[in-house]
Parts: sequence; structure tokens; C-alpha cells
Amino acid sequence: MSVPSIAVIGCGYWGKNLVRNFHVLGSLKTVCDASPESRAFVQATYPGVTVTDSFESVLADPGIDGVVLATPAARHAEMAEAVMRAGKDVFVEKPLALHYREGETVVRTARETGRILMVGHLLEYHPAISKLRELVTSGALGDVRYVYSNRLNLGRIRREENILWSFAPHDVFCALRLVGDMPLVVTATGGAYLQPNIADVTVTNFLFEGGVRAHIFVSWLHPYKEHRLVVIGSEKMAVFDDIAAQKLTLYDQRVDVVNGEPVIHKGLAQPIDYPAVEPLAEECRHFLECIETRQRPRTDGVNALQVLYVLQACHRSLQTNGEPVHLGMPSFEVSNV
Repeated sequence: MSVPSIAVIGCGYWGKNLVRNFHVLGSLKTVCDASPESRAFVQATYPGVTVTDSFESVLADPGIDGVVLATPAARHAEMAEAVMRAGKDVFVEKPLALHYREGETVVRTARETGRILMVGHLLEYHPAISKLRELVTSGALGDVRYVYSNRLNLGRIRREENILWSFAPHDVFCALRLVGDMPLVVTATGGAYLQPNIADVTVTNFLFEGGVRAHIFVSWLHPYKEHRLVVIGSEKMAVFDDIAAQKLTLYDQRVDVVNGEPVIHKGLAQPIDYPAVEPLAEECRHFLECIETRQRPRTDGVNALQVLYVLQACHRSLQTNGEPVHLGMPSFEVSNV
């Protein structure tokens, strides 16, 4: 079977990475971008790849099997629908949409057309995160008590979406995966310092059933870069630090209560090994496999809707200066999609 032919829509900051990976995998056929500079870059770097500024021409090309959307988030939903209606599979970068109802429509379109819908939740394909999930599910940490994530940087400031929608989807996805449930209550606060009504910094808190809590701190107005995920268990603790050379570490540390008094146990820090593969390469390879085998993607529309549902609740709390939002069951039965 020949390798599926892929078109990448958008060759900006992140799109260039997708273009590179699909080219390495031997599947890149077309790159579409409105910028003359971006098109010139593709022509110079990847001779033989078709370059266009017409999304419609990509949809009309019978030689294209799958389309990858690395466009502004506000257009993800409408473009993903158009791709599937044109009879092609689609890989859309996160978030799937900026409104839950739009996301519902995209997922329904995938079901109606029988097309593959994959969403770019990259950390699902990071080998260190996979190993962290193994530690959690195997019980190596004991009972999960608390999860927190910091995703901080200076720059990549957006105009069409705030920091919550730009940075937090990765960490919301991880929190749901690690805890294995949807939160009962969310609260979110933040500040808009650079543009009116577009938050640059947010802190979000989750309460899960059984008292498990999580918080996510995201900012594009920060003096240094930090991508860190910490899981606190009753027996041990684990840290994923995407900036450090040693990205995953297991800490034999805990606090026991003896005769009513807390007793701190400090053991060794153990580096955790995992396969040395590029997460984005794994993600792109998985999309090609899904096109070939028609298997359900690991990050499909159901996952995306769950993240959207939580993000929308966080956004409501943010707009009301941190008022708690209780999450009921969504009207759309995502489990049946």
C-alpha cells in the first residue's frame, strides 16, 4: 500500500514542524499558505512539493488523502468540516474549536462522513508522558492526590484567543488522562495586561471526585520558559520537565501520618528512561496509520470534546473573576461518538 498523500494548511511557527515531519515520512504532497514568504520557504526547502494559497484547490485535489490544519484556532472547526465534507481525513491542531457546540458539529460530521478526525494533543505521543501514565495506572505512585502543571513563556502572544485557549489545552488533556475522570468543579482567574479582554496569564483549579485536585498555571508574559507537570501520590511523586535534560524523574518521597503527626519520608530521586523518539514524529506517523487502517485515533473527537467542555467551563469562570463552575454532563453524549 502506498503512503497516504498529505496536504498541510498553514506553514507558520508550528506548521513548519508538521511540514518537516510529513516530508520525512514521505507523505507530503502539498503545502497551502497565504503568505508569499512561507510559500517561498517551502519551495526552497522541499523541491517537488506543490505550493498553493488556495484551500479550495486542496479540497478539490483527488490525489490528497489527508489534510493537516495548522491554522488560527478560530478557523479550525469550519475548515475541518470542509475537509471531511470533501471526502478527506483531517488532523486538526488543538483546540478543535473555540466553542463546544462547534466541536460537537465537527465530531458529528466525522461520524456522518466516516472520515478520520484526529486532534493534535501532542503530549499523548510524548514517550515520557506515556511512561508517566504507566507509573500512575500501575499504582507506583499510590493514590493520586494532586496534579499541577506550569506552562510559561515570554511571547507567542495571540490576538484571536487568550492564553487559556492557546496554552492550557495540552495540560487539561494531561490532567484528564492522569486522573482518569472529568472534574466536578473548575475555577479560573487571570489578567489581561497587553490587550483588552485577552488574558495573558491564568490559573485554573480543578476538583475531581474523591477529593483529587489539579491546577494549571499558563502565561505568555513570563521571564523564562517552563513546561513542568507534577503528580503527587500517596506513596511517591513524579515530575515531567520538558525543558530539562532529564525529563522524567520519580521521587521516593511522601508524608505519612503517625500517631496524628505528619512524618516526612525523603528517599532517592530516580531518573526514568523512555524511548528516544520525537513526539511530533510519532503523532504524524499515527495519523498516517489511521488513514491506512481506519483505526480510531488515540486523540480523536471524543478527547477533543472533553477538553473543550472543560476549557469552556474554565472560560466562564475566568469571565466571572473566578466564580466556581460546576460541570454537569454535556448534552452531547461524547461516549457514543
